[in-house]
Amino acid sequence: MRTEFTPEQLRDPATARSNEILRSCVHCGFCTATCPTYAVLGDELDSPRGRIYLIKDMLESGRPADARTVKHVDRCLSCLACMTTCPSGVHYMHLVDHARAHIERTFHRPWPDRALRRVLAMVLPHPGRFRAALVGAKLARPFRRLVPDARLRAMLDMADAPIASPARHDDPQVHRARGTRRMRVALMTGCAQRALDAEINAATIRLLTRLGCEVVIPEGQGCCGALVHHMGQEERAHAQAARNVRAWRSAGALDAVVINTSGCGTTVKDYGHMLRGGPLAREAAEVSALAADVSEVVDRLAPQEVAFGLAPEALRVGYHAACSLQHGQRIKGVPKDLLRRAGFEVVEPADPHLCCGSAGTYNLMQPEIAGELRRRKVATLEAAAPDVIAAGNIGCMKQIGGGTKVPVVHTVQLLDWANGGPRPAALPPAGGGGGGSPRGRGL
Repeated sequence: MRTEFTPEQLRDPATARSNEILRSCVHCGFCTATCPTYAVLGDELDSPRGRIYLIKDMLESGRPADARTVKHVDRCLSCLACMTTCPSGVHYMHLVDHARAHIERTFHRPWPDRALRRVLAMVLPHPGRFRAALVGAKLARPFRRLVPDARLRAMLDMADAPIASPARHDDPQVHRARGTRRMRVALMTGCAQRALDAEINAATIRLLTRLGCEVVIPEGQGCCGALVHHMGQEERAHAQAARNVRAWRSAGALDAVVINTSGCGTTVKDYGHMLRGGPLAREAAEVSALAADVSEVVDRLAPQEVAFGLAPEALRVGYHAACSLQHGQRIKGVPKDLLRRAGFEVVEPADPHLCCGSAGTYNLMQPEIAGELRRRKVATLEAAAPDVIAAGNIGCMKQIGGGTKVPVVHTVQLLDWANGGPRPAALPPAGGGGGGSPRGRGL
């Protein structure tokens, strides 16, 4: 793609990076075949190719963002399926990130949009505030039908989610390895996940320590920054990233920074790019190199030739590949392979590359599109007749769980169970008659 940025514009590192990305696009349109919003809406401007044209025009002209461009960029999930599909290696993620930052700086949104984004940015990255918000949503839930805004109704729907109490295993401390120490890792405990399902971190700590990991919960870590980053709030996102870099660097020598929420993992692995040119550039690049999904670390500790575990029950696991894991981090086979080696039968839905509609705060800001994507994803998962659905991202778990009676758990919870840990609480009792499985088969 031909670009016409001026030399002065190209002195800006973000614009120079976007120029590189735009020039690598050859207009082939392969991305439209795997774009979830294009599949739902059928509008070229709601495909990566269409958005690329809009972003190019906006950035080259140097003008403030207009409502048309904002509408179509806002509809992007950042699922990154287009990057997996693209034969030219177009790094769409960095381009849309730049576009969102430009929109945030130059576009004056209507006050309801500004208020919603401000509330989400102030609440979701903080577990205590998020718990309080969930309590408030539960109290307001009976009045849902009186709320005219679909986005506010989507927020009230979160009241259906259980609220996780603060867990002591998430406090700053060191969880010692059982037996010989083979690795020393920091665990990112997350933000929204701590308010929604504390057992995910507990299962991660149990499994890693059992496999010989010393797990450090560093003082000072917090939200990865993804939630505000995807809203274009660049300064706030970079501040959160810098805080985490400092926290992990102060934790001493580490073999990995383990992340069990794949949306966070994609962002942390990009810290080197986010903080490039700043005072923490080298440290951020080192952290990005250390960042690993929990499945990668478990696979490293329990390679193919090592007996991993034995599934306590012969469950059929429907594996949902979170977009941030399969497209953002390019981790596709490892979680499925671990589940199979643990003794579970693993099945995949049709079109596993398509997003479930969660995408961070997307299901709150674009509830209609997110709802249709959830309906499609749940239909394909249930068609595979699983006893349980496994995913590697809390957002996907809650999004899918809101549309099915099939239990939804984190992949690490099943791996921990197969390796001597407790039975995941979301599963019905053994022999309990199926617990919502489409096949009605007892577990």
